[in-house]
Amino acid sequence: MTLPRILTIMGSGETAPTMVTTHRMLASKLPKPARATLLDTPYGFQENAPELATKAVEYFKTSINIALDVAGLTQIIDADALAVERGLQVVSDAQYVFAGPGSPTYALRQWAGTPLAGLLTKKLRDGGIVTFASAAALTLGRFTLPVYEIYKVGQDPRWLEGLNILGEIGINVALIPHYNNAEGGHHDTRFCYMGERRLSMLERELPDDVYVLGVDEHTGVVIDIDAQTATVVGKGVLTIRVKGVSTEIASGEVLPIDRLRNPLAGIKTGVPAVAASNAEASDTATKDVDVLDSNLRQATERLNDAFTQAITAGDADAAARAALDLDDAIAGWSIDTLQSDDASHARSVLRSMITRLAGAATGGLRDPREVAGPFVQVLLDLRVQVRADKRFDLSDMIRDRLAEINVEVRDTPQGAEWGFRN
Repeated sequence: MTLPRILTIMGSGETAPTMVTTHRMLASKLPKPARATLLDTPYGFQENAPELATKAVEYFKTSINIALDVAGLTQIIDADALAVERGLQVVSDAQYVFAGPGSPTYALRQWAGTPLAGLLTKKLRDGGIVTFASAAALTLGRFTLPVYEIYKVGQDPRWLEGLNILGEIGINVALIPHYNNAEGGHHDTRFCYMGERRLSMLERELPDDVYVLGVDEHTGVVIDIDAQTATVVGKGVLTIRVKGVSTEIASGEVLPIDRLRNPLAGIKTGVPAVAASNAEASDTATKDVDVLDSNLRQATERLNDAFTQAITAGDADAAARAALDLDDAIAGWSIDTLQSDDASHARSVLRSMITRLAGAATGGLRDPREVAGPFVQVLLDLRVQVRADKRFDLSDMIRDRLAEINVEVRDTPQGAEWGFRN
């Protein structure tokens, strides 16, 4: 099987429900079993690096049906030379290389002087799929943004030399993920936390032949070198920004790679970049919330509102559905939110839902067991099926998910029994 030559860039959400479809599409182009590798350098400095690797491996196994090997390149400088060579060989042998969150400057420092950039370029020349997201995506262009040093430490805005993987296919850019970030509330955190003022300063420092390529959160661009096309996927847009003038490419659109090589070709369709308020940016980012939530916190607030409305209306079934949907959301978003407090907030809200549902039973709602019973039974029936298939890992996962919402499952000779814990 001839391997495709594909570079996929994701602005964020690389291990969230929003990108599952894209990952599966990429996986379908690989032989089975595929040799896939997690390049773990970007977050190698973090104390929870092993946990991050485990979560990524679990995501690819359960959601994408791919076994992901870990390169073991969290540290290259001053590391055991043999271990580094082994890790680089894993990357070299891989048909699919995936890298995501962390620090772009840490990754670049570790990769400097190694053949890593050459290994990735070779895949795009001879065959292979490379998917870089978030911090890793920042390194793909000719220039890289040291985002933490500027945003968190307060250093002056500046560029660093990037891997320039995109430059190898004729796309000369400074690539910026998290382009439509709205976490700042009342201050502008678009453009990977830089905001319009700092991005304008940085943009003026770029050479004339380099422009800004922005990828929104939970959005990606799949660059198919064989087909010479770039397809925008996910929730947001791809932005081509040349000297302050932006052109947005909507999700679902397919454009020739030459459009990215020659950004001035479509400049007439662009609009001047404006310093819109962060409230406006946030509204744009969340207007599709009913279709698909952009993050776990958004899902939590939406489902908590639905739960509250159901309790007020005395609709026990709707309240139970909201609680179960939140449990599903926690499971689906847990990997993507590992480094934030969104998961703990969601669990706290879920516990509150269970408590409020139980308390409301004495105020006119039906017995919580009667309300939750049909939903719990669906999961128990599924558990019987996966146990029959000897998928005990999935059986345990269902039991553990129920335990997290205070439902205890007991296996008996007559079958599974359940009840609420006191």
